[in-house]
Amino acid sequence: MPLRRNIPTSSLLSPGDYDEDAESLRSPSEQDSDSEDDEFLRRSRTTLELAEHDRTVLDEEEETEKLLTRTGPTHGLRRIFSPSSSSVRIGKQERRRQRQQARREARKERRRQARGSGEIMFEMEEGHRDDEHSLLSASSSDFDTRVKEYAFMQPRRVSWRRLALVFSAIVVLLLIFLLGAYKASTKYRAPHTSRQLLSNGTALFAPTTILISLDGFRADFVTRGLTPTLRSFIANGVSPQYMLPSFPSVTFPNHFTLVTGLYPESHGIVGNTFWDPELQEEFYYTHPSVSMQPKWWNAEPLWMTAENQGVRTAVHMWPGSEAHIGGVDPTYLDQYNGSEMLSLKVERILGLLDMPGVEAESDIAPQRPQFIAAYVPNVDADGHNYGPNSTETRNTIARVDDMLGSLFSGIEARNLTDVVNIVIVSDHGMATTATERLVQLEDLIDIDLVQRIDGWPLRGLRPKRPEDFQVLQAQLESVAANYSHAVEIYTREGMPERYHFQNNDRIAPLWVIPKTGWAVVERVDFDVQKALENGEIYHPRGIHGYDHEHPLMRAIFIARGPAFPHEPNSRLEAFQNVNVYNIICDSLGITAHPNNGTMRLPLKTIGLHSDEDTPTLASVPDPPVSSTTATMTPTMLPSAETSSFASPTETAPEAEPEPDPESEDEKGPTWWGTLWDKLQEAKEWATDIFDTVKDNFTGS
Repeated sequence: MPLRRNIPTSSLLSPGDYDEDAESLRSPSEQDSDSEDDEFLRRSRTTLELAEHDRTVLDEEEETEKLLTRTGPTHGLRRIFSPSSSSVRIGKQERRRQRQQARREARKERRRQARGSGEIMFEMEEGHRDDEHSLLSASSSDFDTRVKEYAFMQPRRVSWRRLALVFSAIVVLLLIFLLGAYKASTKYRAPHTSRQLLSNGTALFAPTTILISLDGFRADFVTRGLTPTLRSFIANGVSPQYMLPSFPSVTFPNHFTLVTGLYPESHGIVGNTFWDPELQEEFYYTHPSVSMQPKWWNAEPLWMTAENQGVRTAVHMWPGSEAHIGGVDPTYLDQYNGSEMLSLKVERILGLLDMPGVEAESDIAPQRPQFIAAYVPNVDADGHNYGPNSTETRNTIARVDDMLGSLFSGIEARNLTDVVNIVIVSDHGMATTATERLVQLEDLIDIDLVQRIDGWPLRGLRPKRPEDFQVLQAQLESVAANYSHAVEIYTREGMPERYHFQNNDRIAPLWVIPKTGWAVVERVDFDVQKALENGEIYHPRGIHGYDHEHPLMRAIFIARGPAFPHEPNSRLEAFQNVNVYNIICDSLGITAHPNNGTMRLPLKTIGLHSDEDTPTLASVPDPPVSSTTATMTPTMLPSAETSSFASPTETAPEAEPEPDPESEDEKGPTWWGTLWDKLQEAKEWATDIFDTVKDNFTGS
């Protein structure tokens, strides 16, 4: 291959006639004339047009050089077998090196000269034609160099702007990605697949907890020999001797406390009935069209906490679960049905456990809930109707225990005893009423000054006018000493601190709180004097809602499962039910919402229930009947507009009274009572058979 003549390329834009030291790579036809630049100047073209032209010439010359030096597909083989291949290769490398060196020197020269050409370029861009002749008289080499510098610098500024734009776009996309990842990892409902799974041999279970509330189940009911299932559950689990409810010890406030961890003053359900001065409406728990509106429920329940963290829940008849709180409902929700058979509750819970879980491959199939809450109202209902010590209530306690036995058997048959957590609680206890333990409200105050009365059996008074408040205070002060054995009088601000019953406008400003076993009634509902004269019996026969620390108001807490790896029969210190929410959240592996509870898993035990130093939890007797109060003559009520009324200081719960030997409720079951219970059981059995036949007929 002939060697190509080595042609320096110090300036590709300047013609050879202008600079004898520079050679051009243009073709001979192009080197014959350099008149193109002069032609541009004669036609008075702008510097930008000249720069564009020179740039085009440069591109053409570079393309020519590429064509001259391009090799074919067999060039490598020819170089290997050619005798002169080495010299050819060395010559090309030398020419390439010289061209690169010349270009570097030209770039340096252009940068030096560009520093002083600012004013000239500005005048050229502004169109000052007066300086055109001075430019023409300058060196052609300098002119070409400046034109090339201007054309060379302009694209560089564009490229940096593009680079900054691309970089900014990348940063924005990265921030969007990080924000999405953060949201997905916090409160958004993403399944928690990282939680530990347990197997029963056929299916995988994420942390699962069943919470069952036995309404009105007093702590000492487990000592009556009626609950072998619960006694066995205590022996194999962990529990205190009793759990304290929250004040007031009534159903709706305490069930909402169990699933929020908040005192009633904090979550807003301050009673079964109350007046909201802001809404100007009354909450009444037996009117679901009103009470199940979300505006009453001001806290986050456990099913909402779980659902927001990707944990499915199922709630069976729990008070407040139908209120659509916070716009979040349980995955499975069963409406309240007070007449539902106990056996159906067992079937419902086991059916939920039989649903496909995390091991299921289909996303369409229903998924097993990890949190199941079930409400059992039977003991409370019979406790109100017949009294806590009646034969009817005893039999109901036994039937509820049988229901738990069926549930535990079903769980054991599914090999879930050590896989699923089970927590049994109650909301409060129950005390027996008597006509002799009634106080007529009209004997305490002028009821015409009261606009509304909240709560039951404790009575919250809302005066008609602001000035009536002090009058009512004075009236209560004048009679307080005569009724100190029956009632306690408080203002909202003077409530005992342990009640946690002050900081909410839904709490009435003035309260008459009966002692345990007593009740305060209005004459329009029940005339105490006439009832005593005629031997009438006051109903309901059982009441709760008293001082939450009184022994008759004590509730239960019993737990067993993988989240409670304690020695069987372990004993805990007694605690209040605001701690249940945290315990359930920890058992599910979810983050609890801020609350009033302080206990967390693992629970700290203090020994065993079988230890010798464990105190005995005996059955608590009912309060004694006072014959003096029933016949007390009402005193004259003051009408002073002002009063020096001071709220009583905080008092501890009264000591356990001596048993009343005349109390009918303390007697054992009679033969006719047992016969009646058998008839009731037969009736329930026949009803089940009838319903089954009816369902089969309807289905066909």
